[in-house]
Amino acid sequence: MSFFHVILSWAAVSLLCLIVILFLGYCLYIQYIHMKYDHIPGPPRDGFFFGHITTILKIMSNDGVIYDKFLQWSETHGSVCRLNAFHSVFFLVTCPEGTKEILMSTKYPKDKFFYTKLFNLFGQRFLGNGLVTAQDHEQWYKQRRMMDPAFSSLYLRGLMGTFNERAEKLTAKLADAADNQTDVTMLQLFNFVTLDVIAKVAFGVDLNLLKGSPFPKAIETCLKGMIYSARDRFFEWNPKNWTFIKEAREACRLLRTTGAEWINNRKAAMQNGDDVPKDILTQIIKSAGKEKSMTKEDEELMLDNFVTFFIAGQETTANQLAFCVMELGRHPDILEKVKKEVDDVIGMKREISYDDLGELIYLSQVLKESLRLYPPAPGTSRDILEDIVIDGIHIPGGNSCFFSSYSTGRMEKFFKDPLTFDPDRFHPDAPKPYYCYYPFALGPRSCLGKNFAQMEAKVIMAKLIQRFDFTLVPGQTFDLRDTGTIRPKSGVVCSVRHRNHKK
Repeated sequence: MSFFHVILSWAAVSLLCLIVILFLGYCLYIQYIHMKYDHIPGPPRDGFFFGHITTILKIMSNDGVIYDKFLQWSETHGSVCRLNAFHSVFFLVTCPEGTKEILMSTKYPKDKFFYTKLFNLFGQRFLGNGLVTAQDHEQWYKQRRMMDPAFSSLYLRGLMGTFNERAEKLTAKLADAADNQTDVTMLQLFNFVTLDVIAKVAFGVDLNLLKGSPFPKAIETCLKGMIYSARDRFFEWNPKNWTFIKEAREACRLLRTTGAEWINNRKAAMQNGDDVPKDILTQIIKSAGKEKSMTKEDEELMLDNFVTFFIAGQETTANQLAFCVMELGRHPDILEKVKKEVDDVIGMKREISYDDLGELIYLSQVLKESLRLYPPAPGTSRDILEDIVIDGIHIPGGNSCFFSSYSTGRMEKFFKDPLTFDPDRFHPDAPKPYYCYYPFALGPRSCLGKNFAQMEAKVIMAKLIQRFDFTLVPGQTFDLRDTGTIRPKSGVVCSVRHRNHKK
């Protein structure tokens, strides 16, 4: 054997030994992690290396809802439930006091692992450092402060005309369906009208989406990609997924290209001295820096927030509305109460006022109960940098906690008969849920647009109930679909007819 072959053999043996040593070291590290955290209750691991990942991936492959499993684990193992994934550990927290302590504080940043996954989507910049994903407190606070004027009470009052106008387009579409006796998929129509609203109100653009658009599909594809990327570390390595990954990148590019076009049009108007609204688009431009000296990162940050508001301002409200119609269709007695209230408050008026919304108390209860059972954004997570004690359980720092309004909203210890749809839980005189109901999250990082979303939802539902009777088409499922947000799997297919108002 030549000297060269001896060297090669020695190198191969050395490399093999190094791999074996590294592998054994990693095994020992995982064992150390298990020993460090196994005092915290949790379900049995699927295996030494994968922890609970196998169960999660199996649920995803069967088109299941992972939050149902989180609920089951929390009910079985307690208010702090440990989950393992390789050498990582995270905790499901359903303790109200722990939820209050962490979510209401600025001490606990958003979960670095999950929110970093949202920066890029399969290599294509997605939400970047926008308002939802920014982890640095100062960067987030600067953006939030700049966005606040676009969500002030005074500004929201001025949006009532747009809410009414866009809702009228929806009622026209439903009137056609009633006249032609054709069934409608409510989720699809709600997706169109809420995207129509956010485009007009936030960005000053008329889309007329009820005639068709690529945007709803692009948003759904991005959200699916987001959840696959975050939950399955090997998703990109599977050749079967490459077609979808390409679609997700293209969908993301479509949203960001659209944003760049709309931002440039608005910047040109601002530089020309034109009157521009103090809407989200104007605030996005102001939050990024001085219009005349923007860096490449400033430009990207504007697109981050464009995509953030474009998706968040549409997807969750559309899902809430669809679930609301689904439950009203299943509970005719509740629907009759809502009809009576709408008739008493709105009557035959075409223009719903801001003051009218305040009088639609029972409709508010119905919308809140829909969010309890079906929060479209089902959870949020935070990094725990220092040791903390939650419900008597010591949690070492350096891990993350997951908080799910979906889970707590369906737990018997917080809501009696939790799977029963009962709007009276949110009667003005009923006790307020104590840190177990938070469909818009809690604290400083709670949803900036929650008042916007609920005003929009009220206007759309009030007009729908005022004008139409709707019944669920038999045979459809009431199952849920987990696409990053929670949505009704069937799309809520209804037959609609014009209401015959009693004189």
